[in-house]
Amino acid sequence: MFRHALRRAAIYRPGTSRVTSRSLLPRPQQPCLIRMARSYHEFGHRASAFDAVSGGKSRDSTLSFLTNDTIYALSSGSGRAGIAVIRISGPGCLDVYNSLCPTKPIPNPRYAAVRTLTEPTESGKDASSSPPANANVLDTDALVLYFPGPKTVTGEDVLELHVHGGPATVKAVLSAIPKSTSSGTIRYAEQGEFTKRAFLNNRLDLAQVEALGDTLSAETEQQRRAAIRGTSGVLGKTYESWREQLLLARGEIEALIDFSEDQHFDESPTELLRNVTHLVKGILHSIKLHEMGSQRSELLRNGIRIALLGPPNVGKSSLMNLIVGREASIVSSEAGTTRDIVEASLDIRGYLCSFADTAGIRTRSSLLPEEEEEKKEEAPIGKIEEEGIRRARQKALDSDVIIVLASVEPHPNGGVEGYRLNYDLSTLHLASQAPESLLVINKSETVPPAVLAQLIRSFKTDVLSTHLPADSPLKTQDPVLISCRTAEQRSGGVDDTDPGKIHHLISRLSSSFAELTAIPQDMEHLLGVTARQNELLGQCRDALEDFMAEANPNTTTVEGDVVRMGEDEVEADIVLAAEHLRVAAGRLAAITGKGEAGDVEEVLGVIFEKFCVGK
Repeated sequence: MFRHALRRAAIYRPGTSRVTSRSLLPRPQQPCLIRMARSYHEFGHRASAFDAVSGGKSRDSTLSFLTNDTIYALSSGSGRAGIAVIRISGPGCLDVYNSLCPTKPIPNPRYAAVRTLTEPTESGKDASSSPPANANVLDTDALVLYFPGPKTVTGEDVLELHVHGGPATVKAVLSAIPKSTSSGTIRYAEQGEFTKRAFLNNRLDLAQVEALGDTLSAETEQQRRAAIRGTSGVLGKTYESWREQLLLARGEIEALIDFSEDQHFDESPTELLRNVTHLVKGILHSIKLHEMGSQRSELLRNGIRIALLGPPNVGKSSLMNLIVGREASIVSSEAGTTRDIVEASLDIRGYLCSFADTAGIRTRSSLLPEEEEEKKEEAPIGKIEEEGIRRARQKALDSDVIIVLASVEPHPNGGVEGYRLNYDLSTLHLASQAPESLLVINKSETVPPAVLAQLIRSFKTDVLSTHLPADSPLKTQDPVLISCRTAEQRSGGVDDTDPGKIHHLISRLSSSFAELTAIPQDMEHLLGVTARQNELLGQCRDALEDFMAEANPNTTTVEGDVVRMGEDEVEADIVLAAEHLRVAAGRLAAITGKGEAGDVEEVLGVIFEKFCVGK
């Protein structure tokens, strides 16, 4: 009878197609049975994870592998250093210590002790015996720390050896460790195995593991800050909370399926679906916030893409070289020097950025009527230039920030005081579609300030206000005035802290980056959402939206408004509704590593292969 009750209460039991409501059980029995069901669930999924990691071994052999193997590796960086840290994890930690320090007692847990490390010998294997006088000393004054499990980084016993960081010393100690006498196997750790054991021993969830990987690979300040947000465990706890709520809701629905004929329920099917729908709406809203956080964190992890657009010979390549600090692009007074896309990556005030210098864009369709006449003498656009322009446009569409360049040029036949702005109208339209855009005017040193101000006013009135969409950000922002020639000529001078105003442009770019990645302070942990988690959240959202459609068959949503469909009342299919909740909960389980064995096998293979050996 107890097994029958547990089966009916096992909301958390993996692999079952029947998940029933705990409300069917007498109140005093519910907490006990639910805890047992949860324990069964956790054991089953962790064992599935063990099977996946061990390449399909049986559960018993996998548990034996985790229990008996002791692993070790160099956890600090390789090469010459003042100190090198060697980490040992597993049941054989004390055996290793007794072999390396046979005459010294084991240090107090979590207290550092200075020890002389000697090479294990046959006579020194017994901790009660002294090593021979001619014992090979591996290192003197090494710092030794012992951490008994389970409250350690891996959940197992851990021994750390802080030795002198010379390559020969490190090599000697690493070679001596597997010679230690132990009842189990002592072997060198595999890639990411320390972190894998932390996951398998419930010290980390999979979201924290991914955040740890991002922390190790962070190259810029903003990447580090985004990665650190995910190590707190808040994300994993949030997804697990959603999963448990969906499982309980599914249990209530399936209870109606199993026992609606012979049991009395306080809620009717309609009322129950209404309550579950309210829960699902809240989760859907939260998922949208997490997806927003993922979009911003991806900009920080993968880099912000910036495209330089403009007509030929306005200074795109010169600006690119000044920003990246090297000659990435060829610079020439001949128009159209850049035909293909030239890209360069750099760190700008903590943000990883990828700049793309593109071919100069000139198209007849982009000219204003008054400019048609003076452009007639230009050479026609050839096939190579046309392909370069096509690639430039595509790069702009794929970019997060577009810098539109224009330049001040002499205009003997008119203009403002004999000058005009050289620009391309189509690039202004492209920039209006970008998430962020900046208008930059080069060669500002060639014209008096008063004339330049008049040129900009005319440009805003005659071009920006007239030919761009009403919501274009270029209409409201002030253009950035630069001079690439001045910056190149006076880059080594001390009389001007910002020659050519290039640093001012970089400051404007940095402000744009901050706006692109901005997130409320109380939601900064959402920057820890990775691309994998975002994909699974999207699948969860799809399943929950399918549930909403199934639970409300008489209504639909049109532009955010709920609209009733037809006059006939259609009854909701609670079987399909419960199935949609099962799929959604499964996607959330895959985020934290509590999915079925197939899910875990794929996830662990992708995540842990990115770790170094000593982590």
